[in-house]
Amino acid sequence: MIKHALPVTRETDFAAWYQSVIAEADLAEESGVRGCMVIRPWGYGIWERIQRLLDDRIKATGHENCYFPLFIPLSYFEKEAEHVEGFAKEMAVVTHHRLIPDDKGGLIPDPSAKLEEPLVVRPTSETVIGTAFARWVQSWRDLPVLINQWANVVRWEMRTRMFLRTSEFLWQEGHTAHATAQEARDETLKMLEVYRSFAEDCLALHVVAGEKPENERFPGAVATYSIEAMMQDGKALQAGTSHFLGTNFATAQNIRFQNAEGQLELANTTSWGVSTRMIGGVIMVHGDDDGLRVPPAIAPWQVVIVPMLRDQPEDEAIVSYCKDLQADLAKLTALREPVRALLDLKPAKAAAKRWGWVKKGAPVVIEVGGRDVAGSNVSVIRRDRLYRHDGKLDSQIVARDAFLAGAAAMLEDIQGALHAQATAALRANIVPMDEWAEVEARFASGVKNPGWVDVPWSKPAGAALDAVVERLKALKLTIRNAPMGQGITSGVCVFTGHPAVERVLIGRSY
Repeated sequence: MIKHALPVTRETDFAAWYQSVIAEADLAEESGVRGCMVIRPWGYGIWERIQRLLDDRIKATGHENCYFPLFIPLSYFEKEAEHVEGFAKEMAVVTHHRLIPDDKGGLIPDPSAKLEEPLVVRPTSETVIGTAFARWVQSWRDLPVLINQWANVVRWEMRTRMFLRTSEFLWQEGHTAHATAQEARDETLKMLEVYRSFAEDCLALHVVAGEKPENERFPGAVATYSIEAMMQDGKALQAGTSHFLGTNFATAQNIRFQNAEGQLELANTTSWGVSTRMIGGVIMVHGDDDGLRVPPAIAPWQVVIVPMLRDQPEDEAIVSYCKDLQADLAKLTALREPVRALLDLKPAKAAAKRWGWVKKGAPVVIEVGGRDVAGSNVSVIRRDRLYRHDGKLDSQIVARDAFLAGAAAMLEDIQGALHAQATAALRANIVPMDEWAEVEARFASGVKNPGWVDVPWSKPAGAALDAVVERLKALKLTIRNAPMGQGITSGVCVFTGHPAVERVLIGRSY
C-alpha cells in the first residue's frame, strides 16, 4: 500500500485535500483578513510564469499594457445601472481619508475627513477605463484602442476559498474600443481563443470554449464567452471570460467618435480577463494524493537538484558535481525557453527536501549522492509518475550525460502527459442526454462525481429562462456554456420542449 505525502486523499475529502495541497506545497496562507491570502514564493512564482507567458500572447495580438487607479469614484459606477447592480453587493467602499484616536485607545475615522464622494475599491475597471476612452477617442483614426492591465481587484465575497474565490485577487483585464460591432465581436472571440490555447499549451488543462447563457453574462455585456475546465471531482471551473459589451458602456460613458463621413458614432467595447483562479484550476486538475503536479511550462523551477550530504569530506565533491549539472541544464532549451534548474542547498535532510519538492510539484527531482558522483550518474524522479507498479518510489539511476541529453524531451513529455490526462478525464465525464428526467436522475442520485451533461437548448429568455434557472438551482447546477463550433443541432430543448438551436454543458461548479 502506498503511503502518500498528504494527510488527506482526494477520494476521502476533496475540499480538505485541496486546502492541504495549498498548505503542504507552500502556495499560500491566510492573511488575517477574511478572504485575503498571502501568496508564498512558490505560488507567486507560478503566477509570475502565468503572467509572463500570457502577457507575451496578449502583446502579440497588438495590445499594450497600462495601469489605472485602484480607487474609482462611485459616480462612475452609477452611470451604468446594470453593471453596478451586478457588483453592488461585492463592493468595498472608502469613505474617509484620515483616522483619529478615540477615547478607548483605538482609532476611528475622522468625521471631518469624510470624502466628498465615496471611492470604490476596484472590482473591475470598465467604468474608469471607459471614462478614459471617452477622452482618448475623438475620431475614427483613434480606433481601435487595445489595452491591458495587470492588477489586483477586490470583491467582497461571502464564501471564500483560496485561489478560487477570494476578496482580493490578482488578474489581468483587457479593454478595447472599436469602430464597429463586428470588429468588437471579432476581438472578443480572438481573446477567447488566446485564453483557450494558453490554458491548453501552458497550463496543460483541457478546456471548453463557448458562449454563456443570458443569465450568466457579465453585468452590462451583450455576450459573454468563457473557457470551462473540469476538476477531478467533476465540478466546472470558469477559468477565463471574454465579453462583447456592444455600445452599452460607450453610451453610459459617452465614448463617441467622428466617423470618416464626419458623423458621430458610439464605439463598441470589449473586456476580458483571467485571474489567480487559474492556479486553483491547476491544483484541482493536476494534483494527486502527494501534492501538486506543476506543468513544466509554468513551474518556477523545472528541475530541482537535491544533493545527499552527510557532513563528510565527500560533500564538497557532491556539491561541485551538482553545480556543474545545474549549469549544464541551464544551457538546454525546453518548451522554447532555457531550462530552469535549482540546486537546493538548504540545511535539511535530503529525504525531507525530496518530499518537499514532491509536494510542491516540481516536474523533475534529481538526487545526487556519493555513489552517483563516482559513477557519473543521477537519480531521477518524474513528478508525473511518482511510483512504480509495485508501489515503490520510481527513482531511476541514469547516466549523467544521458539524462542531460534527454532532459528537454522529458520536460516536454511531462507537459504533454499532464495535458493528455486532463483531456481524457474531461472527455470521459461529459455525458450527452436528451431528456430532463435523465439529467435529474444523474444529479439527484448522490453520485460522487456526476461530471457534466451535454443537452439540447432552445435559448429561452425572460420568464422562461428564470424558470430554467430555478430548476437548475434545485440540483445545484448551472449552464456552463454552449461550446463553440458545434454545428447544426437537432432535437428539442430538455427544458422547454421547443426546437433546440444549440447544445449546452450543465454541471456543478466552483
